[in-house]
Amino acid sequence: MTRGVKKYLFFVIKILVTLLVISPFYIAIVYSVKSKPEMVANRLAFPTKFHWDNFTRAIETSNFGLAMKNSLVTTIWAVLIITLICTMAAYIIARKNNRFYNTVYYIFVGAMIIPFQSIMTPLYIDMSRWKLLNTLHGFVMAKIGFQIAFTVLLVSGFVKSIPRELEEAAAIDGAGLYSVFFRIVFPLMKPIILTSVVLNTLNVWNDFQMSLTLLQKKTVRNVPLTQYFFFGENSIELGLAFALFILSMIPILILYLTLQKYIIGGITSGAVKG
Repeated sequence: MTRGVKKYLFFVIKILVTLLVISPFYIAIVYSVKSKPEMVANRLAFPTKFHWDNFTRAIETSNFGLAMKNSLVTTIWAVLIITLICTMAAYIIARKNNRFYNTVYYIFVGAMIIPFQSIMTPLYIDMSRWKLLNTLHGFVMAKIGFQIAFTVLLVSGFVKSIPRELEEAAAIDGAGLYSVFFRIVFPLMKPIILTSVVLNTLNVWNDFQMSLTLLQKKTVRNVPLTQYFFFGENSIELGLAFALFILSMIPILILYLTLQKYIIGGITSGAVKG
């Protein structure tokens, strides 16, 4: 009897947790197809009629095509450069076990605890001085700087789990450092590389604070900023904002569902200290 009650309670808890997790998706979908009168009457109720025109209006009024292009350009370039730089840096840090590289490792650890708000003003001043304010490449450079520490720490833990014997065998056959890395180590890093690609893509794509600081002109606004400007001083277009949110979520959702099998494996492998 007690066993049956525990099983039933566990099932109820799982249902409640599931409903809690999917509730934001329900709210986003319902808001995106509701009219203003229905939104005012009952925000959480299912709409009596689907207003698909919210999507077309959101695209037309927000210049969504340009925002999507800006987000794609900045995300792709930032993630590619982060992946290339951090995999090489993590390999050296993991393999060169001396005082200098250990110090560099702990510097990266310390960099992760610095909040963006504490350097927001100096960053804005420097980017303005260097003529990088309101430019996509300036935003890419800033995002790379903030993501390097996390990615290096994530990848270096995985590198320590790769047997050194493979590299030693390649070196005996005459392979140099770069040849060993790109032909032996880099292919073996596929799980953690794909994990870092997903996590960094989510971070760059969804970034709001840095975007608001560095991308102020309409021509360089990305998707998060475009959504934000539906919330005006005198009016709020919830239906259009959430319609745009659904559209902007599709590319990231596709990427995540495609690579999700690598995420848990990559993170758990990166936790091995070897």
